[in-house]
Amino acid sequence: MKIEELTIALAHDAFRSGAYTCKELTGAFLDRIDRLDKNGPRIHSTLAISKEALDEAELLDKYFRDHGKFKGHLHGIPVLVKDQADTKGLITTYGSIAAKDNVPDEDATVVRKLKDAGAIILGKTTMPDWATSWFSTSSVTNWEFTHNPYKLGYDVGGSSSGSAAAVAANFAMLAVAEDTGGSIRCPASFTNLVGIRCTPGLISRSGFSPLIKTQDTPGPVARTVQDCALMLDCLVGFDPKDEWTAVAVTAPKPMGGSYAANLDHTAISKARIGIVRSLLGPDSDPACRSVNGVVKQAIAKLQLAGTEFVDVDLQGLKHYMTATPTYVVRSRSDINEFLATKPHLPEDIALIVPPKPLHPALDLTSAVADGPRDPMKDPTYLKRLLDRDEFQRRVTCLMAEHGLEALAFPDVQVPPLRHEDCTNGRFPTCWDLPVNTLLASQARIPAVSVPVGFTEDGLPVGMELVSWEYREQALLQLARGVEYHVPARRAPQLE
Repeated sequence: MKIEELTIALAHDAFRSGAYTCKELTGAFLDRIDRLDKNGPRIHSTLAISKEALDEAELLDKYFRDHGKFKGHLHGIPVLVKDQADTKGLITTYGSIAAKDNVPDEDATVVRKLKDAGAIILGKTTMPDWATSWFSTSSVTNWEFTHNPYKLGYDVGGSSSGSAAAVAANFAMLAVAEDTGGSIRCPASFTNLVGIRCTPGLISRSGFSPLIKTQDTPGPVARTVQDCALMLDCLVGFDPKDEWTAVAVTAPKPMGGSYAANLDHTAISKARIGIVRSLLGPDSDPACRSVNGVVKQAIAKLQLAGTEFVDVDLQGLKHYMTATPTYVVRSRSDINEFLATKPHLPEDIALIVPPKPLHPALDLTSAVADGPRDPMKDPTYLKRLLDRDEFQRRVTCLMAEHGLEALAFPDVQVPPLRHEDCTNGRFPTCWDLPVNTLLASQARIPAVSVPVGFTEDGLPVGMELVSWEYREQALLQLARGVEYHVPARRAPQLE
């Protein structure tokens, strides 16, 4: 059975025609994980694998035979889940060795929604400790990195590292990721995938270990815009267990009743998009130059298709992106609130993570654990919040002033990093990595990453599109246009 680059629509057509069953499809993905992730090139993107997946798939086959219809929009679709989300019956570690024996007895709301939609949960994916690093290594994996499927020895970015690597390598059709500062978009960019960060609160965080509650948002990574939108449809909505999802009640509903509706590739031909030139790295740096070249070629192709691009800039952008983050001020408090629901785990992340990092990738992790118990005690907290809210207003006003549908720039100014770049001093701290994803994260607005090509060294490059609150459907429509006019998705060669 050929499962590489399979889409939801193609899988459902096969179920209807009898070409194969849910159980057969699930078995094929489990076999591929065993051959290429656990063995062979050992991409190392997955952790605990479900022992119930085949039985669950068989039940879905029976449901289809008995009722003549699918259980939901993701009927029989194999999905992997970032280890940040509680998953009933599966070891869930949050990337930390401290939780190596943690087996939740309840699903995170997102996982439950996926199961309700008919998805098959294959297992869990790798992530750095407590989602606090741009690199894929973690204490729970004894510091083993996850490989980039396009070039072994290169990283996939953090913190949704395993989710992105697995979907890119065709170990699942979709995966749950999570984004606080760029943890969906950075890995998506590094692995030739589509990934969307939603307006915080549209998707429940209940059952997710948090990082910054005011910025956290789960979301999908997928190989196509259509599949990303279909998965998003199954995730959004109010959840009484997460009061932040009150915004899901008041937010405008997607036109056509679905984020996947009206994905017209011609919309981008009528769009006016702002290029944030200051977020392109210097051409004097060969790594930045290689990314800039791919992005500029994509822009040129879109201009030929009718898209209007204008250069824009925002005064104080560097300050807003670097001075407003509250990781070292608030994260300890938010994580500890989550730990309080796990009486078998330490009550304070400071009891788990020492002030001196155990690994170079964990500099932010240690800073978080060494932060104040109460963010209100930090004298910088109020100024960070006020500047953050001002940033959101200024970004929205910038788009309104120039009549823009979105802003565009590379997700990261450099291509995927080598594993040794984590330890060789190329980027001394997490703040030195030139990621652009902090713009949307600190402004708390939606953004989508879409593939636009490869460097001469064969490393993927993604372009990020950002718009104002609740513009997820518009961003997906623009991303569909990029996908159509700049068809950059290709499968990695693993065998």
